[in-house]
Amino acid sequence: MKSCYIDQWQGWGSCFLLLCLFLFVPFPIVAQTDDEQSWEDVLREVMTVEDGESAEWEEMLQMLTQLEQQPLDLNTATREELESLPFLTSQQVEDLMEYLDRYGPMKSMNELRMVESLDYHYIQLLKCFCCIGMKKKPSFPRLKDIMRYGRQNLTAYMRIPLYERKGDKNGYLGYPQKHWVQYGFNYGDYVKAGFLGAQDSGEPFFRRGNTMGYDFYSFYVQLRHLGRLESAVVGKYRLSAGMGLVLNNSFGLGKLATLQSLGRTANTIRAHSSRSQADYFQGAALSYRLKKGLTAAAFASYRPMDATLNKEQEAQTLVKNGYHRTLSELEKKNNTHATALGARLSSRMGRFRLGITAIYTHLDRRLRPDTKELYRRYYASGSDFLNFSVDYGYASSRVSLNGETALNRCGALATINSASLQLADGLGLMVLQRFYGYRYTSLYAHSFSEGTGVQNESGVYAGLTWQPSPTWQIQAYTDWAYFAWPKYQVSQSSNANDHLVQVTCKPRGHWQLQARYRLHQRQRDNKEKNGLYNRQEQRGRFSLGYATDFGLSLNTQADGSRVNGENDVEWGWAVTQQAEYRCKWLKVNAACSYFDTDSYDSRLYTYERGLLYTFNFPMLYGRGLRYMLTARIEVGSNLMVAAKLGVTDYLDRSVTGSGLQKVDGSSLTDVDVQLRWKF
Repeated sequence: MKSCYIDQWQGWGSCFLLLCLFLFVPFPIVAQTDDEQSWEDVLREVMTVEDGESAEWEEMLQMLTQLEQQPLDLNTATREELESLPFLTSQQVEDLMEYLDRYGPMKSMNELRMVESLDYHYIQLLKCFCCIGMKKKPSFPRLKDIMRYGRQNLTAYMRIPLYERKGDKNGYLGYPQKHWVQYGFNYGDYVKAGFLGAQDSGEPFFRRGNTMGYDFYSFYVQLRHLGRLESAVVGKYRLSAGMGLVLNNSFGLGKLATLQSLGRTANTIRAHSSRSQADYFQGAALSYRLKKGLTAAAFASYRPMDATLNKEQEAQTLVKNGYHRTLSELEKKNNTHATALGARLSSRMGRFRLGITAIYTHLDRRLRPDTKELYRRYYASGSDFLNFSVDYGYASSRVSLNGETALNRCGALATINSASLQLADGLGLMVLQRFYGYRYTSLYAHSFSEGTGVQNESGVYAGLTWQPSPTWQIQAYTDWAYFAWPKYQVSQSSNANDHLVQVTCKPRGHWQLQARYRLHQRQRDNKEKNGLYNRQEQRGRFSLGYATDFGLSLNTQADGSRVNGENDVEWGWAVTQQAEYRCKWLKVNAACSYFDTDSYDSRLYTYERGLLYTFNFPMLYGRGLRYMLTARIEVGSNLMVAAKLGVTDYLDRSVTGSGLQKVDGSSLTDVDVQLRWKF
């Protein structure tokens, strides 16, 4: 019976593949004259391999999706709210604020054309997330108005795998379906409240350690613009300050996306409304304006954490994947607790800004990593942690300077500094320097780096953005890094370098073309462990898109990789065809990829449109086909129904996965279903 189902899905997959191949060559039809590029396309353009493997991008996707549903009013937006948009540069934020101060409230989005640093494509992006309110509201709304005019939505999601893993038979304590439910309430920019319950595949539900139902819950209430109280949140939340050397459990950007935003910093307090079970605080946080240009913020948190314990019942490793599917994973659940207290004082004087941040953390179990491996020698350890930093900056229409210098309890230093220069209209240069001592540690640091974490790295990054015309854009960067202390798979000091160039052509309403080449080289131990060799990765991408005037858009993408190991060379390539159709009440996406790589090291990624608040960046390795179909239907103005079918057919194996994830078969099919009700 099982093989019949597999054959049936493969049969449908073959038909779907033929349809995608028919769409492979865009046909000549009339292009739309007012192209509004999807913000998801822009997200895909700046993503690299490392970004696809990072959960932080899922945080950004969820934040932008929520912002799309609840646009930001430009006439009431604060500088911090504008800085939360990851694609804006410091100069663009500064120019927007200056325009609003000088000319007052905007009457329409067309006024964005008057802001010199905003080109056509940035204006189109802002239209996705921002709106123009009727007038600036002078005070916090009354409770009666909040309850009467507040908007609510309820979203439910389930993923149903049409295959059986080894753990589903014996090993996992729950059933194979993954699901979550999310409720949200908002009243403009003033009030936000919500609830989330999430369950991963294989986790028990109302049993075996999850007697309260879902494996993970999140509750939050956030108030904004309440007099001098700029923001206050109770429940689970995320914070970012400066350039992330001390505090950033929000999302971080990769190297290409950093060039897109020209290294701009963000200081935000955000409610934690995503399904991520790592890098959040639980308690209360607030930001209070002492006087014009001077703001104080404070937070307190007490939250459980997962940890692997050693024989002395000390925390050997803090576990952040959030999986609780087996008895051994359940033993790690919430067995360690962290108390965190922090404060920040920030000042803005014209174009200058200065901030001071301090955070203290206490763990009720001593953190004691296994230091038998040399690269773990200076990992964070102990029960008490203290970090302090000073961040600084200057922004004008042509120059932007940002930086942060931090110390930990032992006096170890970390510093990062960047300078962005607008050399001419359409020509920008960015230079970034960082030094992270190998003794520096911070439990909540996320910043620009070649490696993982803010530790044991020094380097220089230089990026260039050149837009010779409204149609063409060229982006390039080079990054050189040095690691003074041994790293994973490296038993001595080492270095790395990374170079990328990307060319994008976006004529209005016609073709869209993009080409990218990246060379990434990093040193590794040789087989004899007596020296280093240079491991080199080369990756390329070429994509071609076309949009029509009746809602249909097509995109063809080719990816390739070449990996030079110590004694061998591996290759990989993939071709992907995507098609999307949109109308007032219907949105349909289809995609098909054929991939062929020599191994996991030469793996490739392709961005895949998903359902609301979901992140899809499937990893392709081996030889096979990946195809998917999604449909979203708006039933009236209140109800949305969406579904997705995703299939991966491997042509080079009869068994997929390993361990408890092992599947006896060459095809993996998942069905996603989602409902959203606005009321």
